[in-house]
Amino acid sequence: MSELSVEAKGLTKYFGGFRAVDHVSLAVPAGSIYGVLGPNGAGKTTSLRMMLGIIDPDEGESRLLGGQRPRAVRHRIGYLPEERGLYPGMKAREAIAFMGALRGLDWAEGRRRAADFMAELGLERVIDGKIRKMSKGMAQMVQLIGSIVHAPDLIVLDEPFSGLDPVNQERLETLVRRERDRGATILFSTHVMAHAERLCDRLAIIARGRRRFEGTVDEARALLPMQVRYTPRIDAGTGTDTHAIAALLPPGAERRGGDWHFPIADEEVEPLLARITTSGLGVAGLSITRPALHDAFVHIVRQADAGFSADAAADAIGEAAA
Repeated sequence: MSELSVEAKGLTKYFGGFRAVDHVSLAVPAGSIYGVLGPNGAGKTTSLRMMLGIIDPDEGESRLLGGQRPRAVRHRIGYLPEERGLYPGMKAREAIAFMGALRGLDWAEGRRRAADFMAELGLERVIDGKIRKMSKGMAQMVQLIGSIVHAPDLIVLDEPFSGLDPVNQERLETLVRRERDRGATILFSTHVMAHAERLCDRLAIIARGRRRFEGTVDEARALLPMQVRYTPRIDAGTGTDTHAIAALLPPGAERRGGDWHFPIADEEVEPLLARITTSGLGVAGLSITRPALHDAFVHIVRQADAGFSADAAADAIGEAAA
């Protein structure tokens, strides 16, 4: 097994009587980009903060960067919290250097690295601009650079794409890949599937406070069957009718205009193609697509919601019986 940058076991957190995080365990390989996905209120931020030692779990523990306790390796971590905050009167260069200095980086070196980062991302024109005069997206990019200017081994970004326009989202993706290529491990939370699908080596999906999935993007997508759109090329003189086509296709195939739509498992694809080839129906159009990560995410979250509703109903019945 590869070395882990983050190993969290059974993290649990209560706020009053509400269990916000319920025995969440994660294993983040060193040098990877790892996404923590979930709907709003799923427990992503609370889980990240427990992993970093910012708040203490009520149960469970986390180890970082080779088995160290979080507080012992703070200087090797870069963290962008969900709540952004910079001194509005500071210039971008000084703000970045200041954040680096908090992690032990020399001030002059921090200013130099700030200039390099800003130039690389095409932001050199605002490097000496004050934070208060920047757009929200620009200020967020400055805070992001400040979070990584000290070249941390572990970078944790909480909803980093929130509030960024498409151009800055692309800049952020470039920066994430650059840091991974440098050797850092990147752990980020999001509820936007497109970024996770493009970036993540592995991911976890949290819903209703529990981890519902952990694996690769392809493994998540494989939870759902592929979708087929088939258009037969039928010679009107053959007498082939709708019932004959439906009999050839898997159960549940639906006709929409001249097309047929149906799900299919991987092992059923070749037998289907063989049946179509020998049937005489022909092929005017055929597409077989694997569901996107978005589809798998919605499926997993809906299952979690259904399970939560069932548990709540069982609890209500139990209370009534008592």
